[in-house]
Amino acid sequence: MTSDHQPDEISGEEPRVVVRDRRRIDPETGQVRPPDLDQDPTQEEAGAEVAADAAAGPGPDQPVVDQPGQEAELKAELDERTADLQRLQAEYANYRKRIDRDREAVITQAKASVAGELLGVLDDIERAAQHGDLTGAFKAVADKLVATLERVGLEAFGHDGEPFDPSVHEAVQHDTSPEVSEPTVTAVLRRGYRIGDRIVRAALVGVTDHEPGAAPPAAEAAPGEAGDGNDWFEPVDVDAAPPERGGNHRAED
Repeated sequence: MTSDHQPDEISGEEPRVVVRDRRRIDPETGQVRPPDLDQDPTQEEAGAEVAADAAAGPGPDQPVVDQPGQEAELKAELDERTADLQRLQAEYANYRKRIDRDREAVITQAKASVAGELLGVLDDIERAAQHGDLTGAFKAVADKLVATLERVGLEAFGHDGEPFDPSVHEAVQHDTSPEVSEPTVTAVLRRGYRIGDRIVRAALVGVTDHEPGAAPPAAEAAPGEAGDGNDWFEPVDVDAAPPERGGNHRAED
């Protein structure tokens, strides 16, 4: 809306106020108003442009009435995009797991490589302890070294009496004995070490197997049992009838 308020300087009369409704859309009917005759050409062109836009239909940013079958097509497209996102998420999760597994493998390999260079020192420390030479400051340094390697995951194996396992034991001696029922480690010549599931060094051991021809000692049999050599002392039933004599025997006088 506009108001024309121009003072009349010549006549000195009070100016007349004129209010024009220049809204292009009628607020009551919602229709495009026809251009007024007293409007200027630019306003008429603007009204014609609004009418043309209304006749052309909704623009790209305006909602479109759903056509038959369009909802099903949109739903199928949404399901396809959802499946793609789920597949991408699963691939990323597998990638993260593979990266973490490879990182752990690299860390374990690095630890095993460093520990492998110190196994000779551990062997010397163990021999010194067996001969009673691990004392004083040398013992304190040795204990710190062993504790540090244990903290990074180094574990010793190979002890007398444990079952022989060819995956972690390297047999350099073999013997047989009836005192064992399966291959058993009876001598440890060099300690073995591992970090987690990785074997840093196999243990050199002597193995004793069960002696095939030996039988476990039998329990002492009670007197009077069959097979003990005294079965002829078994009591005889004197009331039993004697066996019949055959026809080939001579009759007694």
